[in-house]
Amino acid sequence: MGTFEVFKGTNGNFYFRLKAPNGEKIAQSEGYASKQGALNGVQAVKQYAPGARVVEV
Repeated sequence: MGTFEVFKGTNGNFYFRLKAPNGEKIAQSEGYASKQGALNGVQAVKQYAPGARVVEV
């Protein structure tokens, strides 16, 4: 199972990244002004990603 990591960047913004079971980074978020913003982003990915479709743009 993958793992979400929430962390504070050197610029003071908060980010989350999704890591695969082998530790490889799969995705990383934009910067958020608060830790709660990053945690909300994690929840949004968890909610919407399972049913998300893939489109070519």
